[in-house]
Amino acid sequence: MKKIDASAVGIEQGTRVLFSDFADGGAMWTSQGERESRHVIKFKEAFSAVPSVMVSMSMWDTDNKHNARVDLSAEGITVSGFQLVFRTWGDTRVARVRADWMAIGAANSDDNWDVS
Repeated sequence: MKKIDASAVGIEQGTRVLFSDFADGGAMWTSQGERESRHVIKFKEAFSAVPSVMVSMSMWDTDNKHNARVDLSAEGITVSGFQLVFRTWGDTRVARVRADWMAIGAANSDDNWDVS
């Protein structure tokens, strides 16, 4: 369990279209095998400690003639951001994906004074 010991808790959320490969013949739509798409997400304001980040797919469009395989994750989480990573493999054909994310953690506050 992650416990937040702070006088302020920050919550930031966002949404990101990761790709639309059907439109331009990109690798997620035309290739096979292992493929990934990485996106740097920067928080509007840094957290005071590394936050917890949850990611989810809010839209995905796949070819119905192939298996739908997906791995969506947050990697390299820091106080200022993270990488949103989408992976697929095999013969999966993904036309487009949109992902949502939410970060929750200790935040800086005007009430937190450094008197040292």
